[in-house]
Amino acid sequence: MAKRLRIAQTSIDVVAKNRMVLASPRKVNLVAKMIRGMSVARALDSLQFCKKAVARDVRKTLLSAIANAENNYSLDVDLLRVKEAYVGKALTLRRFMARAKGSGSPIRKKFSHLTVVLCEAEV
Repeated sequence: MAKRLRIAQTSIDVVAKNRMVLASPRKVNLVAKMIRGMSVARALDSLQFCKKAVARDVRKTLLSAIANAENNYSLDVDLLRVKEAYVGKALTLRRFMARAKGSGSPIRKKFSHLTVVLCEAEV
């Protein structure tokens, strides 16, 4: 039986999570998709001038990941890239709004979990 060789991981992945973002996962994913694979500086610029309101939450999470990389792992900020940015579904608050003739219509306030993973790009 052949032994499998383990290859040591050369790059460190830095993770930052933002849980319970008050926006639907579809809306957050549009912005997260925009920054995947970008360098950190370019992603920050894109999020700074993005017109979507969710971009503020994504930018805050990205800044947290940059701070984690700099303080916890002593990585160079100029070499960082967004390896992954993905969104998960969280809970849904269910409310109702009173309507005419004693009826009501549902309001669903969807939350999502955002995860940003950074890695150091090899030069």
